[in-house]
Amino acid sequence: MYNVKSLNKWANAHTSYPLDALRIALGVFLFITGVLFIKNSQAVADVVSQLSNFDGGMFAFHYVAAAHIMGGIMIVFGLLTRWAIIAQLPILVCAVALNFIVEMSVRNLLFSSIALIICVFFLFYGSGKHSADYYFKMQK
Repeated sequence: MYNVKSLNKWANAHTSYPLDALRIALGVFLFITGVLFIKNSQAVADVVSQLSNFDGGMFAFHYVAAAHIMGGIMIVFGLLTRWAIIAQLPILVCAVALNFIVEMSVRNLLFSSIALIICVFFLFYGSGKHSADYYFKMQK
């Protein structure tokens, strides 16, 4: 608990609008990715079918879609940002790994790697001073 509080104090002291814009852009990217994930469900099923021994494909599909959509909205508003990012990390790690297991797509590898790096940054940085988390904390 002490570490989270010290990280929040450091982040609030070093906050800036470009970092907030990056957090919002990450949230929008994840939200759009979740919507496209649902829209292109057949393409997702084709990728999962290449992994012949993968059980729980329907569970994974619903987890990824819900985590990207809800997590993206939460990250945009800065509401429980660290928890939303923790839900994104397994998805992004698997997205990077799938590029090496299945057919390599440089575009997907680049997008998922950048999103993973930014998520790890905001996992430590938090939501910042211009967020719902900060607003609710100041209302106490």
